[in-house]
Amino acid sequence: MTATVTAPAGRRGIGRKAVLPWLFLAPGLLLAVVFKFVPMGKGIWLSFFKVRPFLGDRWIGLDNYTRVLGDHRFQDAVGHTLVLGVGISLGAIVVGFLLALLLEGQARSLKILRTAVFLPVVTATAVVGELWRLMYYPTSDGLINNALGLLGLGPAQFLDDPGTALWSTMVMGIWMGAPYNMVIILAGLAGVDRSQYEAAAMDGVTLWQRLRHITLPAIRPALGIVLTLAAIRGLRVFTEVYVLTGGGPAGSTDVWMTRAYTLGFTRNDIGGASAASVVLLCVTLLLTVTVNHFRKRGDVR
Repeated sequence: MTATVTAPAGRRGIGRKAVLPWLFLAPGLLLAVVFKFVPMGKGIWLSFFKVRPFLGDRWIGLDNYTRVLGDHRFQDAVGHTLVLGVGISLGAIVVGFLLALLLEGQARSLKILRTAVFLPVVTATAVVGELWRLMYYPTSDGLINNALGLLGLGPAQFLDDPGTALWSTMVMGIWMGAPYNMVIILAGLAGVDRSQYEAAAMDGVTLWQRLRHITLPAIRPALGIVLTLAAIRGLRVFTEVYVLTGGGPAGSTDVWMTRAYTLGFTRNDIGGASAASVVLLCVTLLLTVTVNHFRKRGDVR
C-alpha cells in the first residue's frame, strides 16, 4: 500500500500567484531581451574586433578602445558631453523646481497649466528639435532674432557660431527636461506636512528659510531620483544635438553619442563605434551607482 502525498491548497495558490506576474511581464521581457540585451551583448563582442563585412571579423583585442580613447575628436566630444550634460541636468532641476513651486495646488487652472507645461516631454524630440531650429533661424525671420530686432539687436548666429551652438543646444535641453523633473518634484511636494508651513508663517520665517529648512529636506528623495535620471540623460544626449546641429559647426557640438554614430554609420568603423558605446555604458553604470550611493547616504543622515 502506497501513500499519496498531496501539496496543500495554499501552497498551490502561492505558486500560481508567484507565476502570474511573470506571465504578464513575459512579453515585455522578451522584447527587452531581443531588442536591447542581445544587441548590447553583440556590441560588446564587436568592440574587440575589426569588423569587415563580407570579409570576416578579425580579433584585435583592446585596440578599438585605445584608438577611440586616444582620438582627440573623441576627447573633445567627451568634454562637450560633460558640459552639456551638467548644464542640462542642473538647469532642468532648477527650472523644474521653480515650476513645481509655481504650479503646486489643486486648482483646475493649475492642472491645465501643468498639462500644457508637460507637453515638451511627450512630444517627439526630433519634432521639438526642428521647432527650435526654426526658432534659432539665423536671420531676422527667425522667432528669437525677430524679438531681438525689436530690442535693436542684430540677428545672432545661434547654431552657426561655434561659440554659441553648444549653449543654444543646452537651452533646448533644459526646456525639454524641466517639465519631467517638475512632475517628480510635485509628487515630493505633495507629501510635505502643511502644518509646518503654518507654524513657519506664525514664526515669521522668510521664504528662503522655509524652502531651506522645510521644503528641500522633505523632497530630498524626489530630488535624488531627479538627479539620478538627469545624470543618465545628460551622458546619453543625442537627438537634440543631431537634429539641431549634427555635431557642427566645426565639431563644436559633437558629443559622445554623435561621435559614436559618426564612427559607425559614416566611417563604417563598427568596432570603434561599439567600443565608444561600451565605454559610455560603463561610465553610465558607474555614475548611476555613485549617485545612488551618495543619495542613500543623504537619506540615512
